[in-house]
Amino acid sequence: MSMNTQYEDEQQQVSLCEALDRLLNKGAVVVADVTISVANIDLIYLSLQALVASVETGKRLRGRE
Repeated sequence: MSMNTQYEDEQQQVSLCEALDRLLNKGAVVVADVTISVANIDLIYLSLQALVASVETGKRLRGRE
């Protein structure tokens, strides 16, 4: 393994703490559609949206600083 390849691999590794910090600082939107059906008959349809962010980031994204 060359020095360049090893250096690039080290650059791409992100710890869980760093990933969580980035997620909370920037925010992320999770969208899901769930359909519950029995015998090919749709009974329940759920459309879910969630914002995952810190409180400060959430306020900033909503325009309430």
